[in-house]
Amino acid sequence: MKEHKEKGVDLGLRQFIKSLGYVAGGTALLATTPWLTSCTPEKLQEIKHEKARIALIGTGSRGQYHIHNLKEIPHAQIVAVCDNYAPNLQQALELCPDAKSYTDYRKLLESKDIDGVIISTPLNWHAPIVLDALAAGKHVFCEKAMARTLDECKAIYDTYNQSDKVLYFCMQRMYDEKYIKGMQMIHSGLIGDVAWESSAEKRFFRNADWRRPVPSPELERKINWRLYKESSGGLMTELACHQLEVCNWAAQKMPESIMGMGDIVYWKDGREVYDSVNVTYRYSDGVKIAYESLISNKFNGMEDQILGSKGTMEMAKGIYYLEEDHSTSFPPRPISSRSPFFGYPATD
Repeated sequence: MKEHKEKGVDLGLRQFIKSLGYVAGGTALLATTPWLTSCTPEKLQEIKHEKARIALIGTGSRGQYHIHNLKEIPHAQIVAVCDNYAPNLQQALELCPDAKSYTDYRKLLESKDIDGVIISTPLNWHAPIVLDALAAGKHVFCEKAMARTLDECKAIYDTYNQSDKVLYFCMQRMYDEKYIKGMQMIHSGLIGDVAWESSAEKRFFRNADWRRPVPSPELERKINWRLYKESSGGLMTELACHQLEVCNWAAQKMPESIMGMGDIVYWKDGREVYDSVNVTYRYSDGVKIAYESLISNKFNGMEDQILGSKGTMEMAKGIYYLEEDHSTSFPPRPISSRSPFFGYPATD
């Protein structure tokens, strides 16, 4: 049996979320971040003696990441795992020896011993599995992006509205302390009126070809699904969805139009999706998002900048700048955890 290094959850973040109901400002914050209400001490107390019976559909790298985290949650029980690629399924079973294994997710959904599913499959499988899982009466947690096409997204939305089950798409920044606190500061007016007088710059640069080793040629599209249009939206669904989520969160609305371009500039290896994209989103009030991404140079890394009339918020770095400092070289201020919200004395 192979040895797998355990990857625990971020206990600092867990403690931060658990403390929301007690620290100053916690109630007000929860009103604007309703997805965190299930993580408060009160909610955790309600389910203290319960077990959520969870099944994993898709047990590749992301699915196994979820397995490691689930094993750290006292009220979570992994009862089933499913994958149609034998090596991934075997690795999951080594992590969850008591779980029942499946190679067909539809058979898994027939089980009455499963309360909810976590979906970590290639993007083109998100919609079919989400729709089937809701129809089977299961709660659903699905990796981003929601689906490969807008029609699939609409079908999921309509089905969810007819369901009494929980449906959540994994957007990790909505649980990131820097982003939660940063959004509270933005919506308080710290950097100006984001909805009318700001713009946002987003970058996500990496230097990697996105390819994974393929043991046999017929497995190319199964393993390297991110590179082909039938199963992937490329940089826009794999990376840009994070930045669009942050901008919509800041603006508290959705953009109305988009224009952009993409090309295969560097990785000319038979892939179909672009390795470089430049996109502009436009909101109804004229505010725009400038987004660019490429995977042949990582110098700029990942940036989330929200520009306002009074200042700039660099979300990923956890810092902000105020225009009132009257300088282009002034030091940044931290989106500090040492503020009344987190139960510490306020500091400059």
